[in-house]
Amino acid sequence: MANQRRIQFVHGQLAWMVATVLVLAVMDSLSYGLFFLLSLLGLAIVTELTAPTNVSPEWRTRLRWLIVFGLVGFVYVVIRRLLEILRPELFT
Repeated sequence: MANQRRIQFVHGQLAWMVATVLVLAVMDSLSYGLFFLLSLLGLAIVTELTAPTNVSPEWRTRLRWLIVFGLVGFVYVVIRRLLEILRPELFT
């Protein structure tokens, strides 16, 4: 039963990521940054939608760390992007 839930989670995440690529390609705005952001959003959504009500298996607790590392990466990308947009004279 636990293995079936794990496979269901993986299928849900893969479906989200494939749909993300297709939608971004149709909208002609496919980029690594946007794909990363939407995949991270999908990971959080699929994690919540497939969460068990009574018992939380150990593999699901590791998903929190993956989401935290993804958020740290997202913050890094946002800060880097802001520094590119702002003029360098503001920091001298």
